[in-house]
Amino acid sequence: MDEIVLRSMAKWPAVPAVYGWLALDRRGGWRIKSAAGGFERIANVALGEFIGRNYAADDVGRWYFQNGPQRVYVSLDYTPWVYRLEDSGVGFLAHTGAITRSVDAAYLDDAGALLLHTELGVGAVLDRDLPALLERLGDFAAIVERVSQGAPAQFLLQGNSVPLTGIRVADVPARFGFIPRPRPRPGEPDC
Repeated sequence: MDEIVLRSMAKWPAVPAVYGWLALDRRGGWRIKSAAGGFERIANVALGEFIGRNYAADDVGRWYFQNGPQRVYVSLDYTPWVYRLEDSGVGFLAHTGAITRSVDAAYLDDAGALLLHTELGVGAVLDRDLPALLERLGDFAAIVERVSQGAPAQFLLQGNSVPLTGIRVADVPARFGFIPRPRPRPGEPDC
């Protein structure tokens, strides 16, 4: 987290958290609640980078942006991370700008999205990068066929053999321990 954020947390430790105002979409974009009640994309690059540097999860799996002394909990359209191919086409870059070092496992969900589990956590592969990634994986159709029949499958990614299994979209949050729509715990104030 940014030093200025850490200092403000120490100075004002009891600022109530905010819920329902910030969201992460399936393409890794930050969205903020608009005056009309919907959500609009945060287009300011510096603000998006600030949110990304100060993005974390609490002990029960609620993801948040630490905005100075105040936690702003994030509603997740799907997973807490969104990965895209690095410009080199070899590795993955998270929506926050963090570079992943390794992929431990991959999951194909029942809606056709590919999820990767890295040292950061689980994230969906950006939809527009999926065709380029699948092209590099060889006969992905055969791999998908094996997974759809419940058989284990593996493919090479970043020089490692990565296991691929199927998963239902509805099971993703519980399987990976995150809460898509954070709410205050009983007794917690909500600002």
